[in-house]
Amino acid sequence: MNRQITASLAGRYFLDDLPGALQPGARLYDILKKIDEGVPLSRLSLLYLETSKLEALFLLVAGEIGWETFHQKAEQERAHRIELAGKRAAEKAEALAAQATQRAVELKEFFAAQERDPKLIRQREAKELRNRFGIGYVDSEYYPRVMSILRRVSKGDRLNSEDVVWIQTEAEECWTDKLQKAWNAIEAEALKREWERSGNPWDAINASSNWRKAAEPNSALALTQAVLAKATPDAKIRSALLTTRGGALRDLSKLNEAKSMGLEAHELTPKDFRPCTLLGAVHIELGDLMAGHAWYMKAEKLGADKRSVDNDLRTLLARASQSEQQRISEFLLQQDPQRFAWLRKK
Repeated sequence: MNRQITASLAGRYFLDDLPGALQPGARLYDILKKIDEGVPLSRLSLLYLETSKLEALFLLVAGEIGWETFHQKAEQERAHRIELAGKRAAEKAEALAAQATQRAVELKEFFAAQERDPKLIRQREAKELRNRFGIGYVDSEYYPRVMSILRRVSKGDRLNSEDVVWIQTEAEECWTDKLQKAWNAIEAEALKREWERSGNPWDAINASSNWRKAAEPNSALALTQAVLAKATPDAKIRSALLTTRGGALRDLSKLNEAKSMGLEAHELTPKDFRPCTLLGAVHIELGDLMAGHAWYMKAEKLGADKRSVDNDLRTLLARASQSEQQRISEFLLQQDPQRFAWLRKK
């Protein structure tokens, strides 16, 4: 039987609002079909109509009312059912809305309680602190001391040398680039204040070095400029100032200015390897590989540690383009295959 016929059957008896009257195989549908075909209903079917509060249909089947009265009464019953269904739906929607509101209140209170929970606050702050410095999991054995270090650095407090050595060696995975830069910035600021208080240029020189490691070369330039503006007759001090200033200029890709700083520093202290390493890096970055190699070799002869030179070259290569990396590596290997064998492993 198609849906139209099914709907017509339910509609003839004003029961098209009831799913059971529309679904073939459902009990109410089968009862309607029997009534429509004139088949007598069983006692159980009559009881079903009565208990289902289908009074008009029950009275019609029982022969107590005729079709005209049935139609009036059944139509009224349907209207009443639809009205009740609407009320129930509205009440259900209201109840669900109230439940949702209550749930929202409970969730808000739950999260508010979490926000106030001292333990959770500490955990959240610790996680935020680790994220700030790029630190993931910390071994439970190291956790208290690492967190103490992070809190001090986050407040701008200086670390004692024991803590610095410890985290660099025992918990080196926590000595991240972000933490190092933050620590260098703190050291730089503290050393700058020391220079302002004492006038000792070596404090400014060390501050400049830390500013560079903190990736703040402009601060290094401003500080060295202030020191150089004062009388610095000591050749060693002036050379150190020019060298660290040249390094900051190199960080800013002001290579020709950095070269001038390095040459002047070398003239002042020809036996100091530091201006030589600066000039080695600057010449290579300027494209003069032969001169850069010569300056680096001179630096080593004057006492520069080979590992320090290699690290300087690694940093330089990391900043260069891929083609330039290849050109520099091939050149250095040609000059001394054994000395620069590590370049083959890159």
